[in-house]
Amino acid sequence: MVNNRVDVNAVLMQMRQVKDQIRSNHDNQASQVDKLRPQQVQDVAQPTKGDNTVPDFQAMLKNAVDTVNTNQKTAGDLQKRFEMGDPSVDLPEVMVAMQKSSVSFQAMTQVRNKLVEAYKDVMNMPV
Repeated sequence: MVNNRVDVNAVLMQMRQVKDQIRSNHDNQASQVDKLRPQQVQDVAQPTKGDNTVPDFQAMLKNAVDTVNTNQKTAGDLQKRFEMGDPSVDLPEVMVAMQKSSVSFQAMTQVRNKLVEAYKDVMNMPV
């Protein structure tokens, strides 16, 4: 008779290794995303330690709009440089910048739509 029993300790060890790999990959991705975010957005979005105040909505919204504007300017500049034949600009770099600009603009448009919808709802409330 063949023993098909799986060693429980070996399975647990493999599960822990996979969990550690996933956690390290997640941490690496999170640090890469933080590097891509402008420093000014990080400062407003994350209050300092020990500071229990809520970030100012107006400042957060302004920083978000400024970030979208910066993304669009950067994408436009890269596109122009690529079209002019600048050898230091690659097509994938231009495409990523254009997509980043497009996604950030679409997200900002959706935020604006939700704000307008909320404003209309508040204005239509009976007093």
